[in-house]
Amino acid sequence: MSLLKKATHKNHPLRIFAISGILTLIIGIIVAFYGGLSALWLFVVLAVLEVTFSFDNAVVNSRILVKMSPFWQMLFLTVGIFIAVFVVRFILPIVVVMLPTGLGFMEVVQLALNNPEQYSDKLTQAGPLIEAFGGTFLLMIGISYFLDHEKDVHWIRPLEKRLAPAGRIENIKVFIMLIIAAILYFTVEPALQSAVIGASILGILLHVGLEMFGQIFAGEGEKTGGKLKQQVGLAAFASFMYLEVLDASFSFDGVIGAFAITSSVLLIVAGLGAGAFWVRSLTVYLMRTGTLAKYRYLEHGAHWAILALGVVMLVKLYHVELPEWFTGSIGLIFIITAIVSSVIEKRRLNQ
Repeated sequence: MSLLKKATHKNHPLRIFAISGILTLIIGIIVAFYGGLSALWLFVVLAVLEVTFSFDNAVVNSRILVKMSPFWQMLFLTVGIFIAVFVVRFILPIVVVMLPTGLGFMEVVQLALNNPEQYSDKLTQAGPLIEAFGGTFLLMIGISYFLDHEKDVHWIRPLEKRLAPAGRIENIKVFIMLIIAAILYFTVEPALQSAVIGASILGILLHVGLEMFGQIFAGEGEKTGGKLKQQVGLAAFASFMYLEVLDASFSFDGVIGAFAITSSVLLIVAGLGAGAFWVRSLTVYLMRTGTLAKYRYLEHGAHWAILALGVVMLVKLYHVELPEWFTGSIGLIFIITAIVSSVIEKRRLNQ
């Protein structure tokens, strides 16, 4: 078999999505066996919602993952999926409930399993922490992308062309986000002020820290054809942690929203976990097929979607609850529009 055929076979969608399909089928059978057809339907709905909410996450993930060595790519797909499913979607929500309530870990676990309605209420009460942290972190990602003076490809040109040069100003991203954090502090209800400012600053510090950590060890890598292409060591570790925090920022809000569909914690973990497998497979597909290179504005659309989702999360601090279908559609609208714009632009340039 020629190298081209091997590469084509390796990148075939059926091969890339096979594991996700098999695992989803197995989990679905277990859910149906113990919960019946109604539980199976809820499982499917949760999995589809997770993929819908995280499509733009997969686009950004693929851009970062392609820079990492095969070893770290494999860690992202193995250890990373364990973190995404069990740590982010089960353990971290429990820790979030522990902080304000003072309950022990096992007490919250028992509450989640035996009294999911009460657990859902307590998790919802901890929502401002999640929304302030996740919204701030996502805004930092979007702002960092558009405030880049080296960025010369612009999708929404009148706006993006003006934002890019501002990236030359040192620390402007942190300055903007601290202003937003201050605005949040002075405008949310007094009972939420301490939690919101603390979570917002944590989101800013974590993004800056991971970005700085990656820059410090940016020189570590494997050379291919005389060019530094793939991250290894601490540089790859920084990117790996960045991807996991990004996944958590997307997923926390989804966990809370999932309780509007079902009160079963195990069913939520199963549905969202299956969706997480598909998002990881989608990330690999986008990376291996070079989709970002084919659609020049796709990455732009993903980052506008991330900015929009960050705003949606922060708006919730003011008790503005947008419908789940609207929140889930924002990312897809930006992604689809960016793809269409990319196709039109490519045809224009080829004329």
